[in-house]
Amino acid sequence: MPVIRVARLEDIPLIQNLAHQTWPDGYGNILSAEQLEYMLEKFYSTSSLRNQFVNLHHNFILVLDENVPVGFASFSSKETNISIHRLHKIYVLPTQQGTGTGKLLLDYVIEKSRAAGAIFLELNVNRNNKARHFYEKQGFKVEEEADIDIGNGFYMNDYIMRLQLP
Repeated sequence: MPVIRVARLEDIPLIQNLAHQTWPDGYGNILSAEQLEYMLEKFYSTSSLRNQFVNLHHNFILVLDENVPVGFASFSSKETNISIHRLHKIYVLPTQQGTGTGKLLLDYVIEKSRAAGAIFLELNVNRNNKARHFYEKQGFKVEEEADIDIGNGFYMNDYIMRLQLP
């Protein structure tokens, strides 16, 4: 049975490994190889992840199946409004998709966000990512579209989705 544990700084290599295993499957048909490589470096380099842990106060969690890491997520309160929490990342290995592992991670984030006083959970999802349907099944609604310049001539073409927490 999968279990969730809070990630620590020393788990950065595990998170990087999981990102490199999940991103090609999740984004390989959406992004160019160049953009995929650029974004992995931008968001998952050791210095970037360290900044997310230490300075941005993102909460990282890992999901383990028989002590083997199979997914991760990160979330935090929104800088401009603490009643809104942001789900920054949620990824599970392709072999774990459809097994309930993603829902387990999301339920954990929802529970912790609600306990911290959040009223909404917000996330960005690429407009062509099939994960949008997963979020809609969980009650998320598209609030707006966003085209975010991430540098090097690349953009994230996202939906911003929001869930009202029960």
